[in-house]
Amino acid sequence: MTTPRPAAAASTAVPAPPRWAVRAAHLAAVTALPAGLWRLGLVAGWHGGYTEAGYRAMGLTGWGAVWPVFLSLFTEALALLTIGLVRPWGTVPPRWVPFFGGRPVRPRAVVLAASLGAVGLALLWTPFVGWWALPGTGMTPLGHTLVGFLYLPTVAWAPLLAAVTVSYHRRHRAPSAAMTLPRTA
Repeated sequence: MTTPRPAAAASTAVPAPPRWAVRAAHLAAVTALPAGLWRLGLVAGWHGGYTEAGYRAMGLTGWGAVWPVFLSLFTEALALLTIGLVRPWGTVPPRWVPFFGGRPVRPRAVVLAASLGAVGLALLWTPFVGWWALPGTGMTPLGHTLVGFLYLPTVAWAPLLAAVTVSYHRRHRAPSAAMTLPRTA
């Protein structure tokens, strides 16, 4: 049996996200995964489409292996943040989160950060649509094709994030002035 919410809490509650936004957020969270796994495979010694000389030129041994691991983990962490736009922790982060935990976030700041992220992602990843037109320096032809397909999902990250951000904004915006009743003296 569920207990009803008090009237005051119900009036300030954020509406549930639409099903399409939840699906888009989860899809956005996995768009960076194929490229990240490819980079981790390179660090583990898999040539991943590179020729022997091309792989050696990458310098993925010792400290040279740190940047692809960091990039893969950081990129996936950023992608997972998209889920916060459709989950309760996108409104009030858990208490264990440094600086923000347990306190409500400002929706306007979240929308601004997510919007800037979507624009940045579009600028960064959209050129990968033309990956196959670029020369595959240091790569085998099959490897060049493989890498193109592994990075192609990242092109969808920006529009998915933008759509989920619009949904978040619509659910968190304050009632407009037109919707409130005028005060009478």
